Amino acid sequence: MNTFQQHTSLITGGNSGIGYATAKLFKAKGANVIITGRNTDAIAKASTELGVTGYVSDQASLQAIDALVASIKSEFGTLDSIFLNAGVAEFQAFEQASESHFDTLMDINVKGVFFTLQKLLPILNEGGSVIFNTSVNASVGMPNSAVYSASKAAIIGMSRILATELAPKNIRVNCISPGPVETPVYEKLGMNSEELNGFSKLLSEKILLKRFAQAEEIAQLASFLASSDSSFITGTEVIIDGGLTVNPVIN
Repeated sequence: MNTFQQHTSLITGGNSGIGYATAKLFKAKGANVIITGRNTDAIAKASTELGVTGYVSDQASLQAIDALVASIKSEFGTLDSIFLNAGVAEFQAFEQASESHFDTLMDINVKGVFFTLQKLLPILNEGGSVIFNTSVNASVGMPNSAVYSASKAAIIGMSRILATELAPKNIRVNCISPGPVETPVYEKLGMNSEELNGFSKLLSEKILLKRFAQAEEIAQLASFLASSDSSFITGTEVIIDGGLTVNPVIN
């Protein structure tokens, strides 16, 4: 059943992985869907495949965010939901972590997300839904993820404040915290195929359901939180990790 008729949704980082799966699902449910990404070719390909509107936008640039907001306002007027999914995942041991590593993750995952929402807020309809894509890494204590974990924990903390501040407009604010998901992000960790397979096996053994999530499973949760079916849910972090956080020590 189409549940998003006359619903306009922005999904940042919608050209691959969780964002792509969510855009596909929202489109199938009748929504007007907007996706963003930094890569021109990837956005063009994804928007064509999905039949949605795509904008090239760098979340780390406030000027790019301003341009994005102006484009959305001009073409669509307002939004009904925002899925702040775009982010980067890079991992370094604490003792080797560089200033560049720290700044990159914080600029994109925290500063960029903060100002994207702040600048979009004037065109988000009352009664709208804001969804942050965070991570169980904020709490499970995985080695080599100090900065990434801190960036996601910052968003979870911020979401609770925003849920309070935006409640008078009946705007709901929630977080999705996935465990490991089969997306291209794991191909970007700098591991060779043997190391990647070993890493995946280790994580799978820690997950009660013994597998990674599919991006489509995260999309279903995003769909629920964007819809009126979750009308009494706000200020919440929903963990979707197959039971990983029941057995959280990863080493």
